[in-house]
Amino acid sequence: MTSNSDMNPGANVDWDAESATFDEEADHGLRDPVVRDAWAARLRAWLPERATDVLDLGCGTGSLSLLASEGGHRVTGVDSSPDMVGLARAKLAGRDAAFLVGDATSPPIGEQRFDVLLCRHVLWTLPDPERVLRHWRGLLRPQGRFVLVEGVWGVLSPVGIAADRLTELLDPLVTHIRVEPLSGDARLWGREVEDERYAVVATVE
Repeated sequence: MTSNSDMNPGANVDWDAESATFDEEADHGLRDPVVRDAWAARLRAWLPERATDVLDLGCGTGSLSLLASEGGHRVTGVDSSPDMVGLARAKLAGRDAAFLVGDATSPPIGEQRFDVLLCRHVLWTLPDPERVLRHWRGLLRPQGRFVLVEGVWGVLSPVGIAADRLTELLDPLVTHIRVEPLSGDARLWGREVEDERYAVVATVE
């Protein structure tokens, strides 16, 4: 999942070049039926039962967008990589979905507001996640929710954002926070993992 902030750790990655092989990672392309079903089950639990408007920031090739669309939701995806967006558009062709090239930190959505803000593996790369979360809060409708999938990767030189830090940043912005550990479910990643991976589902007023 990508963002184009000049100061983030992924800023030097050529995401257009990465797009050609991006979906080869088990949790990116969701090509393995076991991995796909595991993510689909999680999304069903995280997203509202009724059809809603979902904003998928740093959508990459649209794999989570596709699962949300299959669940009956209307999806708008934003990614800084034109090639990623092109793949997402192809993946969701004919569905109630739109994909835009833009910065996830300040998506080009005008005055449109959403019921759900979905973001996976983007927030940790940003130099000022507190400011970004405040901006994102303004993109949600009343009773909207954040669905943020994050983690701390690596053992010797870990990078990421810990769950307790993310909940601390969200606390002033939301009325309810639930943290769901994901590290123990190897089906999500196509392998066993030892680092911290989690989802935060947080509801706003």
